[in-house]
Amino acid sequence: MSRLIATWFYSGYLKPAPGTWGSLAALPFAYVLHLLGGPWLLLLATLAIFALGYWATGRETAGKADHDPSEIVVDEVVGQWLALWPVSYGAVFAGADVLRLWPGILAAFLFFRLFDIWKPGPVGWADRKGGPMGVMLDDVFAGIAAGGVVIVLAALAHLVLLT
Repeated sequence: MSRLIATWFYSGYLKPAPGTWGSLAALPFAYVLHLLGGPWLLLLATLAIFALGYWATGRETAGKADHDPSEIVVDEVVGQWLALWPVSYGAVFAGADVLRLWPGILAAFLFFRLFDIWKPGPVGWADRKGGPMGVMLDDVFAGIAAGGVVIVLAALAHLVLLT
């Protein structure tokens, strides 16, 4: 069970770039969660998967030298869902189908991957922390940063559309 969760249904074994595959695998789950309960269910599921991911990562890395093996991608799922949260909220706020906000979904995906790979500021700090918490937290910070960029880009897009 811990391997299934840690590799997000084995998507972490896809090559190349398992983190990108894990982020892509997170998208349909986020869509279904949004349809079933909007941004609040997505947020609750993110918290639940963070806790499960922490547990699964600890189990899968126990006694191993590599504290963050590439096949563990549950952290990418959490980060990707955080990056998508403003899109989910925006869709509900606007009364729109979330897929109509595809530019926001694309931006959330691309900026999350950028911050997860680049590891600026707190993302890098969390990554260096090590252990299951470090594995999970770097993607939490990358997801929050990407979500912030999504909000800024949406605000800019709406300003342009209004002028």
